[in-house]
Amino acid sequence: EAVSGAQLIAEALRAQNIEYMFGIVGIPVTEIAIAAQAVGIKYVGMRNEQAACYAASAVGYLTGRPGVCLVVSGPGFLHALGGMANATINCWPLIVIGGSSDRNQETMGAFQEFPQVEAGRLYNKLSVRPSSLEVIPSVIEKAVRTSIYGRPGSCYIDIPGDFVNLQVNKSSVKYMECCLPPPVSVAECSAVSKAASVIAHSKQPLLIIGKGAAYSHAENNIRKLVDLCGLPFLPTPMAKGVVPDNHPNCVAAARSTALQHADVIILLGARLNWILHFGLPPRFRQDVKVIQIDIYAEELGNNVRPAAVLLGDINAVTKQLLEEFSKRPLKYPSNSEWWKRLREKIMNNEERSKGLALQKSLPMNYYTVFHHIRELIPKDCILVSEGANTMDIGRTMLPNYYPRQRLDAGTFGTMGVGLGFAIAAAMVAKDRTPEKRVICIEGDSAFGFSGMEVETICRYNLPILIILVNNNGIYTGLDADAWKEMLKFGGPATCAPPVSLLPNSHYEEIMSAFGGKGYFVKTPEELRNALKASVTDKQTPSLINVMIDPQSERKKQEFPWLTRSNL
Repeated sequence: EAVSGAQLIAEALRAQNIEYMFGIVGIPVTEIAIAAQAVGIKYVGMRNEQAACYAASAVGYLTGRPGVCLVVSGPGFLHALGGMANATINCWPLIVIGGSSDRNQETMGAFQEFPQVEAGRLYNKLSVRPSSLEVIPSVIEKAVRTSIYGRPGSCYIDIPGDFVNLQVNKSSVKYMECCLPPPVSVAECSAVSKAASVIAHSKQPLLIIGKGAAYSHAENNIRKLVDLCGLPFLPTPMAKGVVPDNHPNCVAAARSTALQHADVIILLGARLNWILHFGLPPRFRQDVKVIQIDIYAEELGNNVRPAAVLLGDINAVTKQLLEEFSKRPLKYPSNSEWWKRLREKIMNNEERSKGLALQKSLPMNYYTVFHHIRELIPKDCILVSEGANTMDIGRTMLPNYYPRQRLDAGTFGTMGVGLGFAIAAAMVAKDRTPEKRVICIEGDSAFGFSGMEVETICRYNLPILIILVNNNGIYTGLDADAWKEMLKFGGPATCAPPVSLLPNSHYEEIMSAFGGKGYFVKTPEELRNALKASVTDKQTPSLINVMIDPQSERKKQEFPWLTRSNL
């Protein structure tokens, strides 16, 4: 019995428990998408490979099983590189399958010919082309396994165009079972007791929870550790919700103070990269003791020499620490000077934000908008956020109570991820938690990167709510009068500030164009009405275009020279 390359690929993906595929079909990969649907894989046709690849990578983070991005050769493959890099840098599993030109035309200047396997190596843990149809299942098994074992990342599989419809006898195919779940490694006992004693002797401890902790489903054990030891904790942006943001030990509202004065920092699946200011002065103490817990040995010791290193799975290692502290109990006193200082700072910062949120002036500022959003969106919604000010202020103002329910620009600071992430989250939610809404909060500039995916949202009837916080630009913009005034001096190419976009753009009409609901709002009352209507309607995709003050920025930071990296 004969089987085609396209069928082999689809069956092999299904055998590895792959559930979702995103992409844009064309020569030579259309048959692969058809075959995938035939074996029960859900296929979502997107409008740009970049967004398709972002969507597939978010599935990997949300489910622990990679999503697949399917692209055509040459330009199709190249447009997906952004998603591969973003996945690998965020440590999320992803499989990209790219068509390439027929083997018998190599070096001849074939249609969309490009050295895809070599190009893929920079962005992926594995970049490979099966040498024959017979080995397709084993190559796919290896790619899926590689994407989820150790530190997760992206894997690329190159499929020559002539393989897709080529047939081979089933008896000669090397079929593979589903790969085993990733093995769980634990830290060495001596490192665990060393870490415990460093923590026990600390005067100003701080636990930093990273998205590695969210990925490893460590929320129950980390919550126990926080409660058992009474430690202050700080989540990195996508780790919000591993322990709920409203937990009394959360010090996110005193972030700068907590980082600057902690004498011992425990890193749980977080890296000392730009998001944490590299762990270096002036943002940290010169003599800070770092306890590093990570799945990836090469990460240990980056930027700061650690006091203790615990190599292993975050969930398993947290459990080891819990066992250690049950033998020698540690309860950090809640009436310490350190806690007093942190609480005072939290109070001050929250008062400042509240003051800004309650300003009555129009157009609204970011804080006012987020204040109303926070009051009206469901507590258990999945939040997708991207933009500059929109993402930064939204992170401080919009709480997360559950793990893996905040997706944003991430370690790579990527703009354009929002709609792809929201589509992925909505597809996964539809199957696993249909009661959960996906709410995508975008800056107007961020929305522009993949705004046409609104059509995809409407085509698959995903009840996503997009809230577009519109300041007519990137960071800041001009209002309509200032724009008009500016045009008197010459064309926009010579006179318009490079950060500005067209004032008062009606982005909500993009949503109405495809059958969703669009709202244009300028006042808190209009915003509240639109939010209530969109949250109540659980069937229809909607977009609320919220006009804010083009000059609204976040509250002044204590370190103005670090504004951009104050994430």
